[in-house]
Amino acid sequence: MDKRYKPVIGLEIHVQLNTRTKAFCDCSADVFELEPNTSICPVCTGQPGALPVPSEEMFLLGTKLGLALNCKINTYSRFDRKNYFYPDLPKGYQITQFFYPLAEHGYLEVNGKKVRIRRIHLEEDAGKLFHAGDSITEAEHSLVDMNRCGIPLAEIVTEPDIESPEEARIFMEKLRSIVRYINVSTGDMEKGAMRCDANISVIDTLTGKQSNKVEVKNMNSFKFVEKALQYEYERIIDLMEKGLEVEKETRGWNLSTKTTVSMRSKEEAHDYRYFPEPDIPPIILTQNYIENVKNNLEELPDQRLDRFVIEYKLSEKEAWVLVEDKQIADFYEEVVRKVNKPKEVANWFLTELFRLYGEYGQERLSVTSDTFVEIIELVENGTISRNMAKEVFQESALSGKLPRQIVEEKGLKQVDDSSLIEEVAKKVIESYPQQVETFKAGKEGLFGFFVGQVMKELKGKANPKTVNDVLNKLLRG
Repeated sequence: MDKRYKPVIGLEIHVQLNTRTKAFCDCSADVFELEPNTSICPVCTGQPGALPVPSEEMFLLGTKLGLALNCKINTYSRFDRKNYFYPDLPKGYQITQFFYPLAEHGYLEVNGKKVRIRRIHLEEDAGKLFHAGDSITEAEHSLVDMNRCGIPLAEIVTEPDIESPEEARIFMEKLRSIVRYINVSTGDMEKGAMRCDANISVIDTLTGKQSNKVEVKNMNSFKFVEKALQYEYERIIDLMEKGLEVEKETRGWNLSTKTTVSMRSKEEAHDYRYFPEPDIPPIILTQNYIENVKNNLEELPDQRLDRFVIEYKLSEKEAWVLVEDKQIADFYEEVVRKVNKPKEVANWFLTELFRLYGEYGQERLSVTSDTFVEIIELVENGTISRNMAKEVFQESALSGKLPRQIVEEKGLKQVDDSSLIEEVAKKVIESYPQQVETFKAGKEGLFGFFVGQVMKELKGKANPKTVNDVLNKLLRG
C-alpha cells in the first residue's frame, strides 16, 4: 500500500443466527435448501393483523455473541421499524434494533491490536429476489422467495479501526471462527449465513484531507472482501490525485470484472424513518441471565490457542492453524487423547493431513483418530519407515482402510535384519569402487548416496537407522 494514503475501514457484518425458528414466528429458520415459499406464515410475510413474538433463542445466541466479542450486554433493548420499500420486504419495513441495541462497546483482537465493535443489534432478514437475466437491469422479470423473510440476524458494526484490506479479511476470518466455536452461526459466507458490507475512506497523510466514505456490498467470501476493498482503495486514490470528488455512494463488487460498480447514493438514517416497533414491548434481560450465559460460554479460539501453546508445547503459528477451525481442533485433541504425543500428531496434521485436504478435498477422505494411532505406532516400532508411512497414510485416507491392513496386504513391513542389510550394503560398495575411494578421500556427502542405493535395492523397506549403522561400520571401519 502507498504509505502516503491511509485507508480507514469499518465493517457491518450480518450473522445468521442458528435458531430453530425465525425471529418473530414459529416457521423453521433452516431454509437454505427448501423449495421457494415453503417456510412462511402470515407473520413473516407481513399479512394484516399478524403479530410478531420475539424468539427467546435469538436473544440467547445474540447475548453469547456479544459476550464472546467483549461487549457490554444491555439489560434494556428495543425493536424499531426501518421503513423502506422493496419487493423482497413484504411488510414495507424491517424489524431491527436501531435506538437500543442488545450489545455495545466490544472489541476483537486482530494482529495484536483491538478493533473496536460499536454495537451488535438483532434484526430480521428480508426475502430473496431471483432475476431472469444477468442483472437486475437486464432481467425480463424477477421472482421473490419469502423463505428468508424473518430469519434472525445479528448485525455487528465495527468502529473504523481497520487499516488495510488484508486486516479486514483477517477480522472476518477470526469472527467466523468465533461464531462457529460458540455455535451461534455456521458462518458460511457462500450460503449467506455471514454477509459483509464495508465502509472505506482514504486519508492523504501529506495534506490531511480525507475522502468521502464509500460503502461496498455483495462480497460473499473473505477473498472478495479483501479484493473489493483493495480495488476501492486504489480507485479512491486515483480520484484524489486527479483532484476529483469521491462520491458518497454504495457500490457493489462485480465478481466477473473484479471491479466495484456504482449502485446508488448512500442512504442516511433519516431516509428510513425509524420509529419504535409498536407490537413488541422492550426486552429486559436480568444480570443473572447475562451472568449465566457468560458462565456457560464455550472455550473461545484465543483461549484454545493459549492452551495449545502451553499444554501441547506448540508454536503460536502451529497452534493457530489447528485452532482456527473448531472441527480440526476437536479432531486433533481426540487423537492426542489416544496418542499422547501432541507434537508428533501436530506434525502429521500440519503436513500430511492438510496436504491431502488441499489435494483431494476434506469430503473425499476417510481419516479417523485410529488412522493416526496406527500410523504413529507403525513408525515408532520400526514396522515401516517414515517415508513409507506417508504413502500408507495417503492410501488409508483415500481407501478408508486402516494403516496396519495396508501394510499387511502389500507386504510393506520394514526390513530390520542387519545381516541381510549388510549383505546388500557390501554388494553396493563393491559396485561403486570409485565413489568409495572419493568418500574415503574426504567427500562425506557421498554417504547419503550409499544409503540411497541400499534403500533402492531393498525397495525402500529397510530400516534407515540400521542401514546407516551398517554403512558406518563398512565405510568408516
